[in-house]
Amino acid sequence: MGGAELEYVKDAFDTNWIAPLGPNVNGFETSIENYLDNEVHVAALSSGTAAIHLGLVLLGVTRGDEVLCQSFTFSASANPICYLGAEPIFVDSDKDTWNISPVLLKKAIEDRISKGKKPKAIIAVHLYGMPYKVKEIHEIAAKYNIPILEDSAEALGSSYDGIKCGTFGDIAVLSFNGNKIITTSGGGALVTRNKNYKEKAVFLATQARDNAPHYQHSNIGYNYRMSNVLAGIGRGQMEVIDDRVAARRSNFEYYKQKLGHISGIEFLEEMRGMYSNRWLTCILMPSVQIRENIRLKLQSVDIESRPLWKPMHLQPVFEYCDSYVDGTSEDLFERGLCLPSGSNLGLDDLTRVVEVILKIMTK
Repeated sequence: MGGAELEYVKDAFDTNWIAPLGPNVNGFETSIENYLDNEVHVAALSSGTAAIHLGLVLLGVTRGDEVLCQSFTFSASANPICYLGAEPIFVDSDKDTWNISPVLLKKAIEDRISKGKKPKAIIAVHLYGMPYKVKEIHEIAAKYNIPILEDSAEALGSSYDGIKCGTFGDIAVLSFNGNKIITTSGGGALVTRNKNYKEKAVFLATQARDNAPHYQHSNIGYNYRMSNVLAGIGRGQMEVIDDRVAARRSNFEYYKQKLGHISGIEFLEEMRGMYSNRWLTCILMPSVQIRENIRLKLQSVDIESRPLWKPMHLQPVFEYCDSYVDGTSEDLFERGLCLPSGSNLGLDDLTRVVEVILKIMTK
């Protein structure tokens, strides 16, 4: 916490604004809009997953549709596709960014069209805070007239060619879960330059109640709005977001300085024009065996680390789905490790992590 959060929360209690609306919700949305600075409109919601769900609804995804989705991601990117009765079609990553491959995306679109089923939307993810190849991906989407839902849950504070991530898609989503770059404990947001989308999102997120003196509903609605209390935490967090990004990037630079020269350890570098918030610092090892040796040794001294995301096309729940893959995300999953990356880590903490890894890698 940065310090101001408690004042905003106290104000919510003092004014009895506890419900999922109020000054903190409005203020939090405004602070995000000002930070992203690309003429966007923001709807604060209960989670990033809720934002993806509503985003797909707004893009017209319905039962039987197909949605192209980055395979190398967390399941929350893909689950809402299934909420709507649509089918995810998974696309592998490129080695440059670990995000959706433009080559495989184009191949997937053309193949689905040839089969008589044009995809209804594309979900592209800025994984671990690293921007996807925005120019290439959006050119492909425009060529085939397919909207993009930009999953920026891990990338608040990242940018591409000086423009903030979370402003590129027809709709974008943010997450404020407990482990994100800033947090509201639980929460998310839908971001769009289309004011009508924002208004429709708020309508659907508040049970889709019609404008009538009684309770009348012409649409299926959801209970997805953020509470005024949690939004107060968010307002305080937005005041320190630049500090949080700086801390995460500092973690990355420390790890790279201490480990980057070790043969067999690889770091994901920023491509020209890309700026990552370095939400998590991740490394690639020579083999899954070495990765597991390091992970288990860290665990034995009470340091948590974790493998990279297991691709969606390898998940049992999605085994029925088609995919367009070339082995990239499977290799990343087998060799990759997420290192401790919290904004509050001190030099002693980082040194402990590095020492464990060096003992194994320099034997």
